[in-house]
Amino acid sequence: MTIEENVTTDPEALRRRAADALLTARRRTTLLTSCVEEPELTAQHSPLMSPLVWDLAHIGNQEEQWLLRAVAGREAIRPEIDPLYDAFEHPRAERPRLPLLAPREARGYAAEVRGRALDILDGASFEADGGERLTRSGFAFGMIAQHEQQHDETMLITHQLRTGAAALTAPDPEPLSEPFAGPAEVLVPGGPFTMGTTAEPWALDNERPAHARFVPAFHIDTVPVTNAAYLEFIADGGYREPRWWAPAGWAMVQEGGFEAPRFWRREAGQWLRRRFGVTEAVPPDEPVLHVSWYEADAYARWAGRRLPSEEEWEKAARFDPASGRSLRYPWGDSDPTPERANLGQRHLRPAPAGSYPLGQSPLGVRQLIGDVWEWTASDFLPYPGFVAYPYREYSEVFFGPDHKVLRGGSFAVDPVACRGTFRNWDLPVRRQIFAGFRTARDADAREAA
Repeated sequence: MTIEENVTTDPEALRRRAADALLTARRRTTLLTSCVEEPELTAQHSPLMSPLVWDLAHIGNQEEQWLLRAVAGREAIRPEIDPLYDAFEHPRAERPRLPLLAPREARGYAAEVRGRALDILDGASFEADGGERLTRSGFAFGMIAQHEQQHDETMLITHQLRTGAAALTAPDPEPLSEPFAGPAEVLVPGGPFTMGTTAEPWALDNERPAHARFVPAFHIDTVPVTNAAYLEFIADGGYREPRWWAPAGWAMVQEGGFEAPRFWRREAGQWLRRRFGVTEAVPPDEPVLHVSWYEADAYARWAGRRLPSEEEWEKAARFDPASGRSLRYPWGDSDPTPERANLGQRHLRPAPAGSYPLGQSPLGVRQLIGDVWEWTASDFLPYPGFVAYPYREYSEVFFGPDHKVLRGGSFAVDPVACRGTFRNWDLPVRRQIFAGFRTARDADAREAA
């Protein structure tokens, strides 16, 4: 089955999929904004993040602008608040000083917009070919569901940054019956593969178009780098040795006094971490979390390896050597399930390294989707033939050497906003995001032949 054959074009199926994605996102938004009292919603828990109430109203405002106004051509409900919730007009650090909607008003506004949006969805036309591009295959509805889930992940980061008692709970992932004992790395054969997508109907502009890439043979870690492995780097003086660090990374370490991933501390000879209001021992078998690109790069240098490029990561995740084609996900073309990946805030932590054998790629690489975002060596750049759509500010304004690409999603990412082609990006100093990494190395001449 090809990607095109796996993606439905049936209007009623698309309508159900869009409705489910929107409702799933709203349930999560409600959880994240109802588990704390109003003062916690209006407070700024870090200058890196918006108050939670800003995210809530911004979600509603974006939905109004794209579904009610752009798709349905309806008059604006609250045009006067558009500037308040324009992410490019007001940096996060300034948002608490804006005349934002109060929590109750923000909830009411978002609910009103959602009710009208679902009415529009009921009568929308979803032509697979032709028709308005915004509504073709339900794109605008999928875009808005992804936007809300991306802000839900942002709000979850804010919950991690806030101090005080735990406000969120979730069951832990299933432990491994025995430690993962598979190969440490996998050889990815050299040759061309198809990167990006043209067939995925809800893919965002930076994932498009599909295009051929030639990737020389390389090795990549079978699982993400674990806390235990990263502790070896710390114990070997990794944060005290400038030769492992890019100059800007070393400056970051010196200025910040860093000696471990964010939220870690050493106490009575033991490394502890704070996770959503709970202090616990650092679990050795989990993928390392809350490291910047500079920390990932330094570890890779210390280990005698490197970070994979973005195209290497995607080939490891999508290339099927038996058929020669690129899959939607490492396991194939079907949607994610709990047996294949840790997604959707089902858990509030990564699963142990080596989990989800049913989610591994045809080459045997595990946990490429979910658990932790994975830093790559690549700058965030457009693909050949890129066209900004439906607005420049989603991707185009971030292209360039300032932002590094992350791939694969984390436990905080919903399946609607995660696939083998999905691209995330951030500044290389960012440590609050749910990011880890895996390493790679070049294949030797014999292996590459």
